[in-house]
Amino acid sequence: MNPYLNFAGNTREAMEFYQSIFGGDLAVSSFADFGMADMPTDGTMHAALTTPDFVIMASDAMPGAEATWGGTRNYISLGGTDAAQLRGWFERLADGGNVGMPLEPQVWGATFGICMDKFGIEWMVSINPSE
Repeated sequence: MNPYLNFAGNTREAMEFYQSIFGGDLAVSSFADFGMADMPTDGTMHAALTTPDFVIMASDAMPGAEATWGGTRNYISLGGTDAAQLRGWFERLADGGNVGMPLEPQVWGATFGICMDKFGIEWMVSINPSE
C-alpha cells in the first residue's frame, strides 16, 4: 500500500522533509509542467518519494478543497524490528510537530508511539520484538 497525501500548497516542502528522514528519490511535477494554466504554476501536481521499502505520493489540493476535508483522521503506520531506524524516524517526524503518544513499550510486546509532523500528518511507529 502506498499512501497518497494531499497538502494545502506546501507539498514540495513536505516531501523534501520526508526525503530528509527516509532518504530515497523524490520526483516532483508542477502544474506548469503539464500546462495547467488555471492552477498555481509552482504548485505540485504530483510528487513521489521512492525508497527501497515504500513509496509516498502527494499533491497540492485543488483550490478550496480544504473546506471539504472534514474530520477524517488518517495515519501512516511504520513498523519493523530496526529499533534505531524507527526511533530516529519518530524523533525527526515529531520535530516541529507534536507527540500524541510517546514511543514506549506496550502491553502487546511492541514499542509504539504516535506523533504528528509539522504538516499535520499523523504517524504510528511500532518497533516489534525481534524474532
